[in-house]
Amino acid sequence: MEFLNLQKPHNSALETGKLLIAEPFLSDPNFARSVILLCEHSDEGSVGFILNKSTELTLGDLLPELYTPLLKVYQGGPVQLDTLHMLHRMPASFGGNEIYPGVFWGGSYEALQDAVVNNEYQPIDLRLFVGYAGWSAGQLKKELDEGSWIVTDLAEDLLFETEPEIVWKQAIKALGEQYAYLANLPINPQLN
Repeated sequence: MEFLNLQKPHNSALETGKLLIAEPFLSDPNFARSVILLCEHSDEGSVGFILNKSTELTLGDLLPELYTPLLKVYQGGPVQLDTLHMLHRMPASFGGNEIYPGVFWGGSYEALQDAVVNNEYQPIDLRLFVGYAGWSAGQLKKELDEGSWIVTDLAEDLLFETEPEIVWKQAIKALGEQYAYLANLPINPQLN
């Protein structure tokens, strides 16, 4: 497949803070056309969040005492859908672990609660996720070797400012002109 040959020069090392872009024909329904921010990567395994899988949920649906229609909740992956995670660029308010310059994972949920109650946050600086994407030791490397993912640098606008339904296409286009045609390929080329 031509795509597999094209992607190799642009693959960078698997590490925290990198984006994983699903190849156009990845058929796994959990990850088809997904873009994942890798928040932890080590010899023991990897953890990330799908940036473009919307849900109908808001924070108030999960925590009724924190009703706010402004904070949508995304599905971060198929693992532990009963957990809530946050990515943000507000370390002074929430804390957390810096996974990319200016981007933080986790932090204080008490601070999140206070920020919501006191309306001291900007929705554009915060993403909430139920569940996560996880890989055991060596699993993600194997998927990369099989050509399932392109590894590239994070563009903050994809995380915080791009509507979920166009994140995959924007991530592909950001790889350069030689990749732009991939953004318009059908999910199933047999149906074309």
